[in-house]
Amino acid sequence: MASPLRFDGRVVLVTGAGGGLGRAYALAFAERGALVVVNDLGGDYKGVGKGSSAADRVVEEIRRRGGKAVASYDSVEEGEKLVKTALDAFGRIDVVVNNAGILRDRSFSRISDEDWDIIQRVHLRGSFQVTRAAWDHMKKQKYGRILMTSSASGIYGNFGQANYSAAKMGILGLCNTLAIEGRKSNIHCNTIAPNAGSRMTQTVMPEDLVEALKPDYVAPLVLWLCHESCQENGGLFEKGFSHPSWRRLDWKMPLNKLRWERTLGAIVRQRNQLMTPEAVRDNWEKICDFTNATKTQTIQDHHESTSGIIQVLHMVDSEGVSQNHTSHAASTATSGFAGAIGYKLPSFSSSYTELESIMYALGVGASVKNPQDLKFVYEGSADFSCLPTFAVILAQKSLMGGGLAEVPGLSINLAKVLHGEQYLELYKPLPRSGELKCETVIADILDKGSGIVIVMDVNTYSGKELICYNQFSVFVVGSGGFGGKRTSEKLKAAVAVPRRPPDAVVRDMTSLNQAALYRLSGDWNPLHIDPSFASIAGFEKPILHGLCTFGFSARHVLQQFADNDVSRFKAIKVRFAKPVYPGQTLQTEMWKEGNRIHFQTKVQETGDIVISNAYVDLVSTSGVSAQTLSEGGGLQSALVFGEIGRRLKDVGHELVKKVNAVFEWHITKGGNIAAKWTIDLKNGSGDVYQGPAKGSADTTIIISDEDFMEVVLGKLDPQKAFFSGKLKARGNIMLSQKLQMILKDYAKL
Repeated sequence: MASPLRFDGRVVLVTGAGGGLGRAYALAFAERGALVVVNDLGGDYKGVGKGSSAADRVVEEIRRRGGKAVASYDSVEEGEKLVKTALDAFGRIDVVVNNAGILRDRSFSRISDEDWDIIQRVHLRGSFQVTRAAWDHMKKQKYGRILMTSSASGIYGNFGQANYSAAKMGILGLCNTLAIEGRKSNIHCNTIAPNAGSRMTQTVMPEDLVEALKPDYVAPLVLWLCHESCQENGGLFEKGFSHPSWRRLDWKMPLNKLRWERTLGAIVRQRNQLMTPEAVRDNWEKICDFTNATKTQTIQDHHESTSGIIQVLHMVDSEGVSQNHTSHAASTATSGFAGAIGYKLPSFSSSYTELESIMYALGVGASVKNPQDLKFVYEGSADFSCLPTFAVILAQKSLMGGGLAEVPGLSINLAKVLHGEQYLELYKPLPRSGELKCETVIADILDKGSGIVIVMDVNTYSGKELICYNQFSVFVVGSGGFGGKRTSEKLKAAVAVPRRPPDAVVRDMTSLNQAALYRLSGDWNPLHIDPSFASIAGFEKPILHGLCTFGFSARHVLQQFADNDVSRFKAIKVRFAKPVYPGQTLQTEMWKEGNRIHFQTKVQETGDIVISNAYVDLVSTSGVSAQTLSEGGGLQSALVFGEIGRRLKDVGHELVKKVNAVFEWHITKGGNIAAKWTIDLKNGSGDVYQGPAKGSADTTIIISDEDFMEVVLGKLDPQKAFFSGKLKARGNIMLSQKLQMILKDYAKL
């Protein structure tokens, strides 16, 4: 049998403890070792009068039984005084039971301002004042248990108790929020809605019922919820009764936990039909059908999350929905939004160095633990590269800077903007550093009924050369229904993943610091770092940036299907579905179909899909070779490699014996790799060909086309080039010395 629940050394404050439920709680806590503060103002059930006798009697009763207790005669509206009594007597405060209450029952039309105000002050404000006075002490000691007292009147309503019902439901809301805010400090808060006989209920319940509903029957639930071993938090519990006959007092005393449920509901807008009250009426039975209802426990469950909104919108699109065109306001909005389409936001520049590129790579999970990632996190790496998705960071200022609020005709609340989808296309790999110019245009605006989708196109240039193109699709909650179009040929379409097992799966655990690290790339939204802000937004803790998950997923595809070759990355499209919490494991599931890699990303711990209907388009290997060949054709170094290849036909066999190594050359132009060449002096009679080594290279050398020619012409010493950073090498660097015999032979080319 489990050991009994004890409260030795715990200091418990019970308000309204001079009789009824409060007295039962105080006696029960004291019996199990608690140090009890018995608070009671000493008035009647209407809150009239004041005295010390009620609290004193309970204190004396506890002491007679060998317990320890002190009295408090202050009103709960003076919460600081109650807590001070506990601190002065016992030095700490561990448990607060907010039980004090009065009644001023009147039918709604007869409630006076005084009847309304005093109920709110005693029940709701009193619970607030006492709890607030204890809160910081509990936070400092990293422990606290708080119990609120609601009522069936608050939960269900009751004739003649509008004032009481409002206060009691307010207490429940207060408890729900304290449960969230206190969790990290081991402060738990729960609510009970007891049915019991007391000074308040003796006027509204029959005498035999009051006797049957003894407060002693509620106390066990209270003690359990306030015990240190109880992990319940944010719960609502009802202490009720049932009976076989009003004439027999063999009452049953059930304990019940209450919860909210939501029906699956119904979509009442259909193709070519207006949304009307009649449509609501005709679907009412389905709207109210609790079969397969969902259970809502947190504000995340209650609010329509990004995924919920987007999923409903896509369901609506698939079934077809027309908009209401019944008001002048709708037509005015239509013309206003139409005027915003094509609007060009002010252009802006984005400059960056290797530092910003590396910081971004670390923010999306690149790590030195994976040798393949070194090229993204070490500027001295022979083939240092920017991750392709870094291009989103360069363009995101269009979204982050609040520019949408300045668009004429586009009146939106930025607090209601959600990032729905993202598309990125690169026309060439990003330079390792540079200053790029971004130009943004509102490409289209779609009416989704419950909101609008704004399609923003951002073109990024290096000088006059187009480097990449981003398309941000943002959903604005509550701005729809203006009669606009639902679809657009300008919107890059998301594509469902194949219905078969994935071809590859990559898992990556995010760090608890992932959001803190990623935000250094420019997304400073406090939702991702500030627990208080996240709580206000309805999350139990800060969430990871959607574009961080996007970066993780793209990196997985690049690693799995392109050997981390950024030149093969062409485009990516994703739909954001659900949030991720730092510390969770991302699981990217991938399907290869030609050069398109379909993927979806899940949270491994929950199975939730967080990125859906996504794909990455890759450039084929032959395409990369052809592109490199085309680009390499204009390089002076191409002539040298071609001539070396011709001369190897005569002396290749001899050089293979002397050198016995494979050299891969990366020739750069403007900071980017413009061509790759391989000199194979290890196999057969030697060979020179354009492209990466067919096997593994012993040494890889990175050098610009201009510096390569300087070395070949004898104007630049290879060692000086190496130490000055003009020539970089990886692999067996000592083998590069053998190259000098080749270069010296052809120095007069």
